[in-house]
Amino acid sequence: MKNAHQDGRVLDVVLDKAVKSGGVVAKGKLFGVAVTDGGIGDRIAVHVEGVFRLPKLATAVVANGAAVNWSSADERVIVAAGGAADFNGFGYAVEAAANGDAEVLVRLTPGTAAAGTGGA
Repeated sequence: MKNAHQDGRVLDVVLDKAVKSGGVVAKGKLFGVAVTDGGIGDRIAVHVEGVFRLPKLATAVVANGAAVNWSSADERVIVAAGGAADFNGFGYAVEAAANGDAEVLVRLTPGTAAAGTGGA
């Protein structure tokens, strides 16, 4: 196929802010996990599909299968609807996470962040 560009599960993205490998990259409806470290203006590969262990707000209680949101201010998964700078509905939990847990396993669902949400 001459017109194929990428597989689509990993995308090349120009960064608006520095990120470490495994860190979240969020812009527009694109939400993913960085493959490598990168600085502002760098083009890096970002996973937009798959299951990833992400930091969770310690007080959030996440049910298995629950839709999850991203707090841009806290840089953590939350379950309550986020504000204008947050990303709502970017994935779902593949296992439960209790109050006090620092992380949760999340299945990313590309392009599902609620319209109008998200920061840079």
